[in-house]
Amino acid sequence: MECYGWGWASVPRRWLTQRHLIDMIESVSRRALSGSSGSYHVRGAELARDRRLKSLSATVVFLDDTQHTFQLDKRAKGQALLDLVFHHLELIEKDYFGLQYTENPSNSSNSPDVMRWLDPSKPVKKQIRSKGGQFFFRVKFYVSDPSKLQEEYTRYQFYLQIRRDILQGKLQLPVSTACLIASYTVQSELGDYHPEEHGPGYLSRLQLIPGQTEEMERKICELHKLHKGQLPADAEFNFLDHAKRLDMYGVELHKARDSTNKEIQLGVTSIGLVVFQNNTRINIFSWSKIVKISFKRKQFFIQLRREQSESYDTLLGFNMQTYRSSKNLWKACVEHHTFFRLHSPKMRPRRFPLTLSSRFTYSGRTEYQTVEDGKYRARVERTFIRSPSKRLVHGVQAPVPEEKGKVAVAPGRPPRPYDNKVQSLGSREPRQAWGEGNPSDDEGGFLSLREEMNGAHTQGGAFSPVLGSRILSYVDDDTAVERNIYDLPDYSEPTSSPAPAPAPDDGLVTICLTPDEQGRFGFNVKGGLDLDMAILVSRVAPNTPADRCYPKLNEGDQVVYINGMDVSGMLHEHVVNLIRQCRDTGNGELSLTVRPNALYNALAGTDEPSEEEPPYRYVPDAPQATVGSDALAQSMLLLADGLASGALIAQYEQLYRKNPELTSLESKKTENQNKNRYRDISPYDVTRVILMGSINGDYINANYVNMEIPGSGIINRYIATQGPLSSTLADFWQMVLEAGSTLVVMLTTLVERGRTKCHQYWPNVNEPLTLRNLTLTTTSEKTDDFFVFREFVLRDVSTGEERDITHMQYWGWPDHGVPGDWRQFTGFTERVRAARTGIVEPAVVHCSAGIGRTGVLVLMETALCLIEANQPVYPLDIVRAMRDQRAMMIQNASQYKFVCEAVHKAYTEGIAKPLLEFSR
Repeated sequence: MECYGWGWASVPRRWLTQRHLIDMIESVSRRALSGSSGSYHVRGAELARDRRLKSLSATVVFLDDTQHTFQLDKRAKGQALLDLVFHHLELIEKDYFGLQYTENPSNSSNSPDVMRWLDPSKPVKKQIRSKGGQFFFRVKFYVSDPSKLQEEYTRYQFYLQIRRDILQGKLQLPVSTACLIASYTVQSELGDYHPEEHGPGYLSRLQLIPGQTEEMERKICELHKLHKGQLPADAEFNFLDHAKRLDMYGVELHKARDSTNKEIQLGVTSIGLVVFQNNTRINIFSWSKIVKISFKRKQFFIQLRREQSESYDTLLGFNMQTYRSSKNLWKACVEHHTFFRLHSPKMRPRRFPLTLSSRFTYSGRTEYQTVEDGKYRARVERTFIRSPSKRLVHGVQAPVPEEKGKVAVAPGRPPRPYDNKVQSLGSREPRQAWGEGNPSDDEGGFLSLREEMNGAHTQGGAFSPVLGSRILSYVDDDTAVERNIYDLPDYSEPTSSPAPAPAPDDGLVTICLTPDEQGRFGFNVKGGLDLDMAILVSRVAPNTPADRCYPKLNEGDQVVYINGMDVSGMLHEHVVNLIRQCRDTGNGELSLTVRPNALYNALAGTDEPSEEEPPYRYVPDAPQATVGSDALAQSMLLLADGLASGALIAQYEQLYRKNPELTSLESKKTENQNKNRYRDISPYDVTRVILMGSINGDYINANYVNMEIPGSGIINRYIATQGPLSSTLADFWQMVLEAGSTLVVMLTTLVERGRTKCHQYWPNVNEPLTLRNLTLTTTSEKTDDFFVFREFVLRDVSTGEERDITHMQYWGWPDHGVPGDWRQFTGFTERVRAARTGIVEPAVVHCSAGIGRTGVLVLMETALCLIEANQPVYPLDIVRAMRDQRAMMIQNASQYKFVCEAVHKAYTEGIAKPLLEFSR
């Protein structure tokens, strides 16, 4: 083989590899250029540069709009970036959060595939789609109840996310709710309302809600005045507590079409798949109802559990915008189901290595694991700076970064005559959650099918679901190449074989229980035909079969069937007896078919929380007539457990502060508003004290509160009222006269921290006080370190009747606080009990507002009476009974915890014990 001149005609082509060509060219170059020759390897230099660059940059935009750039190894996976972000934020409860990035930065349309979540198991380099590698820190899993979040800083991040959702129109809500939620934002940022600081228009520069108007600002201002005393953390918790009730809370929306080709949106939530049409929720498919979820090309399927009356499975299909949209929805369902419904992530079984079905699984921690971990981890007390709301400035508006990495103008308010320099751009349309993406970026092995997916098979109208015997074969075919199925655990099938429970409604779950060594299941029920309400689980005790079962039995679950028997038409007593019979017969196994609490409340269509029961109560092991001291001792053990675990306080914080079915219209009347010490403390109309002989009308801010002691025939009667104002002094004593009261208990001082808490409504010793038709004389006054005891004589001038009044003041008890010594407080309560001996008329009890310290005293006295009557003590039951007669009794968790501890210590130390006549 020879070469002549510059030609290589005789060289076989297969020999001319790239290496040969380079060698030949370099040889010719050296011969041709002789002494002045040289070479420069352009590609080699670039490869060497790439080898030196072993890191990449990723910029993360946080919820407060701050940014930080992280340096990563170029081979680092998504989890490494997440760890750096969590470490940067010092975030403990990190499993609720994730990072989003734009799928296609050049795509400006609101297509369903624009935003994607960073995959922790994939290299970051392959997921950077925007210039500079920009990511957005966001809440990925919206907690169903903010009380599950242990850390204040975690709740603050949720607060920022929901505030952003509202401003961007993603979370739509009624105007009244928007104003209420916005008022908590104002309280968090500006603190208590002060007229001298917060003049007219003080809210006009704050971006609070979309389409903000002057009328909205007036409503927000009025609501802001009612939040006095709330710290930023309290206001943010209340913000979240109201937001969680919204239909659109925590909903990840995906555009779709139904079988009739109508446009709908499928929302992935903690409870299941929710269907919206025109922003209205029209259907719910709970996780307990869904058996499988799958997708094929643009079609997304859910297979529903077969009912007892059905001989076929039900398959529902929806047509998505693109293949990528379908897969994103499928992945979101897998993640949400695993996070909210499973105790630990489901390990996907290893399959044939050449399968083309998607291998995606959620591998992070579940909510159950996060909450359980929080119970045993010390809370982190940390200081952080809160981010203020965006301000409207003259001429321009503050920019709000969108999730697409662009900057959009924040929604403004319509122009008003006094601030016409503010440029109003109106409300922006809500951003679509998903956009058109690149179908070639596949995670499940569909690359070989790309042409088919982009071809004729993906054209046409909406997919029509096949029902009945015509169910599609590939849904249950494990060998199908194009199948992507996620099997949900069948919660309805028990591990053993109790009587099958029919499930005629969506969302029912079957739970099997076996009693513990003491023969207890560990839950209590309320309701029944005689009480005109459904059978509901009222309490689940910790570390009992009902608490440890899976799926877990929860408070508020509606019991539909017991061992296959419909209980909707049963009396309460019959239901309890049926549960006992299950325990006493055979293997004692109990099969409950329940409608989960979250779904039940959603179907009920109410925004109010379900009624609560006492913190821990078992279904009694024996009839009530033989409960006796065992029930008292058991209630004290449960009280101690609740205090130790913190669950007792958590249940208190979930209890309604006001009974939503009771009105307070009289207090809102113009002529009565000045008679209220605090604008937000109003007496219920049904239990309010009505004055008969007052010339100023019949209204006074006071309620009758009656506390019955079962088994003893005792009813402790109270009048719970506010500390008198100078203008209501005569009305106060008129109330005492008309009620026949001989005992007045005062739980406040006249002035605390420079603020008047109560007007002095009695005269000095031996100095009479004349009030219209009454005269009051102080005959004695005795003082010790923390108490003052006085004796009054009240005389009715018109009749000449005189009455001796005992006045007991506890002045060492700070407002919103607790006494320093539980023994001292218990001793004072015993003095109050001794003073009311033989008296059937109500004792008048007041502090400043007549709810906080007043409620603590009523609970303590009631608990001591229950112990003496050998009755179980359930503090939350007592609080509910009080709040059904006067709103907001026991004002905060610290007061509730203090009185619960005092009750438990009084019992364990023998200060309070059953009387002989009630002992068995």
